[in-house]
Amino acid sequence: MPGKGEALTRQTEDGCEKGSAFFLPRGLVLLFAVACGAAVANVYFSQPLLVTMGHDLSMSPALVGSVVTLTHVGYGLGLFFLVPLGDVVDRRRLIVAQLLLLVVALAVVAAARTAALLLAGMAATGLLAVVTQTLVAFAASLARPAERGRVVGLVTSGVVIGILLARTASGLMADLAGWRSVYLASASLTALLALVLYRVLPPRRSDADAPPATLRYGQLLRSTITLFARERLLRLRALFGLLIFAAFSTLWSSVALPLSEAPYFLSHSAIGALGLIGVAGALAATVAGRLNDRGLSRRTTGIALALLAASWLPLAFTRSSLWALFAGVILLDLAVQAVHVTNQTLIYALRPDAGSRLIGGYMVFYSIGSATGAIAATSLYAVAGWGAVCALGAAFSCLGLALWAFTNSSA
Repeated sequence: MPGKGEALTRQTEDGCEKGSAFFLPRGLVLLFAVACGAAVANVYFSQPLLVTMGHDLSMSPALVGSVVTLTHVGYGLGLFFLVPLGDVVDRRRLIVAQLLLLVVALAVVAAARTAALLLAGMAATGLLAVVTQTLVAFAASLARPAERGRVVGLVTSGVVIGILLARTASGLMADLAGWRSVYLASASLTALLALVLYRVLPPRRSDADAPPATLRYGQLLRSTITLFARERLLRLRALFGLLIFAAFSTLWSSVALPLSEAPYFLSHSAIGALGLIGVAGALAATVAGRLNDRGLSRRTTGIALALLAASWLPLAFTRSSLWALFAGVILLDLAVQAVHVTNQTLIYALRPDAGSRLIGGYMVFYSIGSATGAIAATSLYAVAGWGAVCALGAAFSCLGLALWAFTNSSA
């Protein structure tokens, strides 16, 4: 039997079907995916570069760790203050404006000569990279309800690939041309995407997609909080998001540390290439979307959370076996993205007219989890080593599985 969340998804879809005659071409879905991946990659470029950045700007280890944390803090602020605007203004113009401002932030990072300027630029980059979530909400609003899970899954595949290939690209470019070249290249690509998206993104397509004209900005932000107060499923899925991305960030924010030490001493490009292994998570994003369209969201969540908890067993053997690391990375990324796509599909169906607020509010918890995992993992590694980091990631994962077990009738 499906859970209440799945029944609610189908009920909402049936009610929205009348206004969902728009056909979303696959080419446009792929463009959404590419744009999402390119935007979100900016949040993760720094992870293989932290040591080099620190040396270049004479930053202490603790201050270097704050590069990742501040980026995620900026991302969290953008989720709350910028993403909800997609429900009240033209999304095409909002997306293009954010991309152009992101170009400026990336240029600041590339030109930074002091730690303060670098940190400010990284915080601004995180703030504006939330254009990713505006794009996700836009794609979901254009999709027909019967295929929304598939569309969200495909777009999220772009997000997954962007996150994971960000490390590969940044590591390779840093070895070839220095870490600043990473942000210069990203600024150029972002400017190009702004131009393309302005030309091809569709306008609002129907009265059902029109914004509530009387909703002011302050009311918009308050309504995001109100949605959390009213929707239990949103609160529950937000907690899942926090825990899975805390586990995700625990691994990816710290794995460069043991790999750059004995016995491996891997280069930036070699560490970044680890992201290629994790691209298997993109497969989970598409498959999870299709499973959600078939009403299997609760089962998908439970299986994925069990795999997430199990992934930390091979990860614990990273120092003695790269094969164990590879196996753990594949399991972890498959699990995280399966839960993430399920979360987004379910919560968007609660209130399609408030899609940006729902996804933005949910992703605030993603950002909290990512920042928590990053700062906790890097700090813990310094004092207790890789085994303690794996124990932390396993704890986050097991908490998520326990939450699902106690609430699986409605999650």
